[in-house]
Amino acid sequence: MASTRNFFLFLISFYSSVLHAQTCSNLGQNPGTAFPVCGSSAFSQTTVSTCGDREIPTPCTSTSALFQDKNPYWYKFTCFTAGTLGFLITPNNLDDDYDWQLFDITGHAPEEIYTDKTLFVACNWSGDPGKTGASSQGTSSQLCDGPGVPLFSSMPQLQKGHNYLLLVSHFTDSQSGYSLDFAGGSASITDTTPPRLQAAKPLCDSKRISIKLNKKMKCSSLSANGSDFTISNSSVSVTGAAAASCSTGFDMDSLVVTLSDPLAPGNYTIYTAKGTDGNTLLDNCDAAVPVGDGLAFTILPPQPAAFDSITPPACAPNELSVVFSQPILCNSVAADGSDFILSGPSSAVITGATTTCNNNVTTGIQLKLSTPISKAGTYTVRLKKGKDGNTVMNECSVETPEGASVTFATSDTVSADFTYSLKLGCKADTGIFYHKGGNGINNWSWQIGNAPASTQKSFVHVFSNFGQQEVKLSVSNGTCTDSTQVTFNLDNELKANFTAPGMLCPEDVATFKDTSIGNVIAWDWNFGNGNSSTSKNPPVQAYQLTTSEKDYQVRLIVKNDSNCFDTAYKQVKVLYNCYIAVASAFTPNGDGLNDYLYPINAYKAKNLIFKIYNRFGQVVFQSTDFMTKWDGTFKGIKQQTGTYVWTLKYINTDTGKPFSLKGTTVLIR
Repeated sequence: MASTRNFFLFLISFYSSVLHAQTCSNLGQNPGTAFPVCGSSAFSQTTVSTCGDREIPTPCTSTSALFQDKNPYWYKFTCFTAGTLGFLITPNNLDDDYDWQLFDITGHAPEEIYTDKTLFVACNWSGDPGKTGASSQGTSSQLCDGPGVPLFSSMPQLQKGHNYLLLVSHFTDSQSGYSLDFAGGSASITDTTPPRLQAAKPLCDSKRISIKLNKKMKCSSLSANGSDFTISNSSVSVTGAAAASCSTGFDMDSLVVTLSDPLAPGNYTIYTAKGTDGNTLLDNCDAAVPVGDGLAFTILPPQPAAFDSITPPACAPNELSVVFSQPILCNSVAADGSDFILSGPSSAVITGATTTCNNNVTTGIQLKLSTPISKAGTYTVRLKKGKDGNTVMNECSVETPEGASVTFATSDTVSADFTYSLKLGCKADTGIFYHKGGNGINNWSWQIGNAPASTQKSFVHVFSNFGQQEVKLSVSNGTCTDSTQVTFNLDNELKANFTAPGMLCPEDVATFKDTSIGNVIAWDWNFGNGNSSTSKNPPVQAYQLTTSEKDYQVRLIVKNDSNCFDTAYKQVKVLYNCYIAVASAFTPNGDGLNDYLYPINAYKAKNLIFKIYNRFGQVVFQSTDFMTKWDGTFKGIKQQTGTYVWTLKYINTDTGKPFSLKGTTVLIR
């Protein structure tokens, strides 16, 4: 039954939006023109204009109803004391269905409520008619669509200093209104700051006075005939008052008072008074600016805008930013820059002028230059009548006199190019790096590889690693900077090395090959067999047969073109026997004698496979490395005394001939 009711509500909402929706144009019916409200007063909306139906993002998960700003009115307020917010919406016709949703728009544009779900604070979209709002009786701050949903949500928590928007949406298709009261919560949305005038400034014609207020005040409290104000010390009367923001909203924080005639130069005070509307200015809580609240101001004779300064230029500027003490009329600035002339050590000239304007005034002018200023010195920019027939004018159309000038200083451009020399060594190299300075350079930053090296003008660095090196330098004179890098190769490394056979069988000869690194020019070989050589590729060497294995030490000393030396050593093992055999018996008893079974002297065997079988034909050991030996166990269990069969397959490394051998061995315990 509930789902049928929801679907019915959905159809009503859908057809209403198709038949009745239109763009909201009345003040208060869009987020950007929301009514400012105060917690100390009630708000009454007699009738509700039909418009809206823009979708509102909510945390509700229902798909059977639309959440829209149907026939909406919006209210804005600020929280001055943190706490809970209580309020009551009372329809003039209690059979009408009103909904609401609260948003925190602090730091956001009001229109973002249609797209940003994170601005949600609380809502009540109950499908039932009657009074609604937020109260202490509510149990949830998020109540969505459907009949039987409570009409009162729990009171949301407000944060001090945050800005909020409250949407009141009229779901029922009628124009009957409602009242809105804020009560029951602990938060304060009432600004207790007393409303006052804050500042007064005469405008150029001396016939208008701009007034700044200390807070937002109601547009409806301002009398258009200016009767809220009086002027002292003058027979000139106030004839009008208006605020620009009142054309698009309900409140203002500034306004312009119009006088019957221009004021003569002198000192004046503008005071507040009860206007013909029976009040002075009122803030949004109906607190009044006191009668007689006054602001002093001075009417001065027309003054030109002073040519104030030039923003300190960057390195090699191709434009200058000139600053005036008053706003300048944009249309008084010649686009070709002919209002200005540049003099100084450089040949650069002004070729154009641009402005960034707001209401046809600017306080700064960008001067384009024919070429960047790269020469240090003091320069002068002087004002003159341009091709438009004038210099520049302030917002009161007063022309700044010809000849007004400002000076500025520039720095020379800098170069980070540097020189260096290298002193090559045997174990390390030394680099001497030098920068000539000049042009006011007072900062150096040297970098070698990824590490900072020095902040001095010149320095010495020892390179402990040979090979490619990268040296970077950045320099600055406080205004201009430059950087450069140089790459070079330290190729004088010397490292002796050679290849040699690890072992030799009887009657084998040894071949040695030099693999040293560096610009080697001399070799000194000692082969440990009584022979030596000074050749890069020495002759093959034979070693004397012995009755046991013997190690010979081979030494190579190399010399490079820098008269540096390095030495390398290697051992050559000369074997007594290279005949491959498998013992006929072994005794794995741990006495260090004949404890293992393996192919003996298999130095010249490759692709070796050695297997041992028990009397059941089961493989109890297998190896592809002749130095991996069987200890007489299988899966950690000592095997019984007896005869074991072995097979051995390999390829002779000298001849390439394959061998396949088979035999037996007795395990003795």
